[in-house]
Amino acid sequence: MKSTVLSLLAAALLAACAGFDGRGLVPGQSTAADVEALMGEPADVQKEANGETVLWYPRLRYGRQNYAARIGPDGKLLAIEQRLTEENIAKLVRGQSQAGNVRELLGPPHRADPFPRMEREIWTYYMRGSPNWKVLYVQLSADGVVREVYYMDDPEAMPKGGRRG
Repeated sequence: MKSTVLSLLAAALLAACAGFDGRGLVPGQSTAADVEALMGEPADVQKEANGETVLWYPRLRYGRQNYAARIGPDGKLLAIEQRLTEENIAKLVRGQSQAGNVRELLGPPHRADPFPRMEREIWTYYMRGSPNWKVLYVQLSADGVVREVYYMDDPEAMPKGGRRG
């Protein structure tokens, strides 16, 4: 009995790890239903103009990884991509990028805070970084244009005493 319980627990842990980033899903073969069966219910669903559907899966504490499972018009998985990357941040252009561009690149923010007196909204993304956890703040004006992008070490994740790992 004890070994059966331990075996079931080990299998459940392995299954949970396997579904974390969609490992085991096959682009072109796996369906949207397969993605949801493995990764769970998406935090957000985004319909694209080209007929694709993006299922968003924030992972880790505060969503420090944000996986986009891109599903084609035929219902088949096209790709699973980790979108919270420095490469995607570099694509944001102050004064040109729109809120929609940010959402397409990075996914839904962890937080969206309005600042009415500044006529701004600030989207917060927590990210994995090397060697420290990072935080990204994207400041949008009332017309939805990116005005500022701040990418820095996450002060809340800093070890006590201020020493970095």
